[in-house]
Amino acid sequence: MDKPKKSVRRKTSGVTIDEVAALAGVSPMTVSRAINQGKVRDDTRERVMRAVQALGYTPNLAASTLAAAQHTRIALIYTNPSGAYLRELLVGLLRGASNAAIQLVIHYWDNLDPVAERRAARALAGRVDGVILPPPLCESPVAVTELVQAGIPVVAIASGHLRDDVSCVRIDDFHAGKEMAEHLIQHGHTRIGFIRGRNDLSASARRYDGFATALHEAGLEVEPSLVQEGDYTYRSGLEAAEKLLSQPQPPTAIFASNDDMAAAAISVAHRQGLDVPRDLSVVGFDDTSAATTVWPELTTLHQPIAAMADAAIDILLRTIRQRTDDSRVLTDHVLPHRLVMRDSVAHPPKR
Repeated sequence: MDKPKKSVRRKTSGVTIDEVAALAGVSPMTVSRAINQGKVRDDTRERVMRAVQALGYTPNLAASTLAAAQHTRIALIYTNPSGAYLRELLVGLLRGASNAAIQLVIHYWDNLDPVAERRAARALAGRVDGVILPPPLCESPVAVTELVQAGIPVVAIASGHLRDDVSCVRIDDFHAGKEMAEHLIQHGHTRIGFIRGRNDLSASARRYDGFATALHEAGLEVEPSLVQEGDYTYRSGLEAAEKLLSQPQPPTAIFASNDDMAAAAISVAHRQGLDVPRDLSVVGFDDTSAATTVWPELTTLHQPIAAMADAAIDILLRTIRQRTDDSRVLTDHVLPHRLVMRDSVAHPPKR
């Protein structure tokens, strides 16, 4: 009776990435970057490819794709004063980074002067493959110039217009501001206060332009006393709302350029014994968590912040993987906004 044959497990004789690294005199991570068109010096890439050819190394495509993603470092640089906005942004970034299996690094630049900002940008450029700039840094000439000159792909989030130096992910701030103003006018408001955002951001200017256009089209004048400056912080919203509501003829509605300042306006109204929305309508912008943590909940303009962050990662990854030394493709990705109606708007009171 023949004995059953034993199964034989053959040993593989494939070349490993460690052997390629040893022959080329570099680290396995550098080998992975070189093979997957990552960021390495030209002479290093040539040395790695000679080692690959000499050893007959065949990379595992699935593993190399994953490795390339894991070795891709995307930086978020923020100095946004709105905690609610930042939370929405991080949700999208963390989701996008997890789905793409990339490394996300976060840097906080707190009130850096131009010299310090230039130094920080130069240092960062040598450590990452791409950068995401939310407001207000999305329009910092120092940061953008340094990163672009270093050859680092940059995506600006929520810039108010198409740029010719970096890719953008944004909404149409002009039409969003116009739509919100028209919503108040349709409710019968003719004296509408406006709290502006930061004056160094184009998105702030575009929202105001949309507001002013809606008033002009309705035959209403923009009264300078009904337009107050803010900087997207809750405190600036308090100060602006107090100025608006202390006038001899106060507005019957306030349109704030973000939800934090709108929430502050509601607080000032309550402090003065006004009922929102019976005595005063208040609307915001962004649709962050601040819009639903005040009473009454805010009517606001939904800006898809998390989706914008997700799109920014996608644009950066495509740029990093497809870029060549002699070409640079910029993307202007405009996402739809949406008017969210809640409980903070009513018809103006009868005088």
